[in-house]
Amino acid sequence: MKFSQSIRWRLQLWHGLLLALVLVGFGFTAWRLQWANQLRRIDQELEQRISAVAGVLRDADGNPDRPPQDRPRPEPQPKDRPPPELEPGDRPPPEPHRLPPDEPPPPPPQVHLSARDSALFEGLPGSAFYYVVWLRGGREISRSASAPSDVPPPERVAGPRDSRLRGTLRECFHFTPPVECILVGRDITEELAGIRRFGWLLAAAGSAVFLLGLAGGWWISTCALRPIADISATATKISTGDLTQRIQTADAGSELGDLVRVLNDTFARLEASFARQAQFTADASHELRTPASVVLTETQTALARERPAAEYRESLEACQRAAQRMRRLIESLLALARLDSGEAAAPRKPCELDRIVDEAVELLRPIADEQGVSLTLEHAPVRCEANAEQLAQAVANLLMNAIYYNRPGGSVQVRVASEPGAAVLSVTDTGQGIAPEDLPHIFERFYRADKARSGAAGRVGLGLAITKAIVGAHGGTIEAASELGRGSTFTVRLPLKAE
Repeated sequence: MKFSQSIRWRLQLWHGLLLALVLVGFGFTAWRLQWANQLRRIDQELEQRISAVAGVLRDADGNPDRPPQDRPRPEPQPKDRPPPELEPGDRPPPEPHRLPPDEPPPPPPQVHLSARDSALFEGLPGSAFYYVVWLRGGREISRSASAPSDVPPPERVAGPRDSRLRGTLRECFHFTPPVECILVGRDITEELAGIRRFGWLLAAAGSAVFLLGLAGGWWISTCALRPIADISATATKISTGDLTQRIQTADAGSELGDLVRVLNDTFARLEASFARQAQFTADASHELRTPASVVLTETQTALARERPAAEYRESLEACQRAAQRMRRLIESLLALARLDSGEAAAPRKPCELDRIVDEAVELLRPIADEQGVSLTLEHAPVRCEANAEQLAQAVANLLMNAIYYNRPGGSVQVRVASEPGAAVLSVTDTGQGIAPEDLPHIFERFYRADKARSGAAGRVGLGLAITKAIVGAHGGTIEAASELGRGSTFTVRLPLKAE
């Protein structure tokens, strides 16, 4: 078997692919959430320190003890701007403070952290928090001792605060309304190493779950497909001729258990069918052997020596009777073969069952009189959908059995009636009856309840089998009820003609 044609490997590949997608998606999501939580925690620490530096800058700008030269001064007004118009009663605005031409610009505000705030930036070099402060225009005015020397000023963003990741450095910056930009950062090498370790842990756990899932899927598929291997092995043995083989399964309640039961029932019916076929062949051979032996014996006797004409005539009559019996047997076998194969499913037409039965009774009445059996008929108009010729043959077979297996002076009562959805024909005789152990087998081919009467009156034991086949082909049923010493009743039910 090719790899691509194996059901087990296709199930395993699909199961593995689906499991891998689920594990990769779960692992990536878990890693991203862990990384986002880690960055959120670091950013909160950085925001806390930005607030501390920003508070110091605000205090420096508004401190009344700050020397005048250290306070920020307003920008000079352009000389060509006209003074604002005054309303009556308004006081003129004060003159803006102007620096003398020789006075230097004020120094930038200094960042003097308190002891508590300074503790926020203490630590080992490379792992401590640091800050850098720039004026508008990018001029640096303050930095912590732990700050790297190559910290570039951030670009202006739409919001007041933002963050960035620069190599192993995480930095948050804040643009204040006056003029400053405050940046606080720290090295997050340990956090990056931790998130990498977390990623490898997820990969290892996912790989273990993946391998365990593949192993479990292989075990489940093996257990699920084992009955199929048993079915294949048993079918192979049956195909070689061992019809006694049956499939053994422990999962009786599973879907394959149901399949195994169906197949075992099929194998049992197949075995029974072959057994019936073998028995049928043996019985047919036995039935044909007797008339063939009669013909052969009579011809050999007639040809052995010269005989009178009367003896030749007797031999020819014996051969004729044997040939007629063989012809009846062959015709019965041919009828059964056609019924079994479906060739006898002749077109059906609406027909009157009571008239068919009446014609069959009148046809066989002379034979009944010869056997000393009386025939009585009770019928009502009943129509059904059937092949009249086949139905007449089935009725004749039932009547012939009731006549030949009756006692002298007995009677046969034939009744035709209707019941909801079915036309009913019953044939009741006053014969010796059928034993309970023989009753289930009377519709089998060549079966006779009285083995001592084998071949009596030219009967071959196929009449009831042919009758059952005809009734079954018409969608009907036939039943037999009997009591030893009191007679038998055969009941046929056929579908009524649809109006």
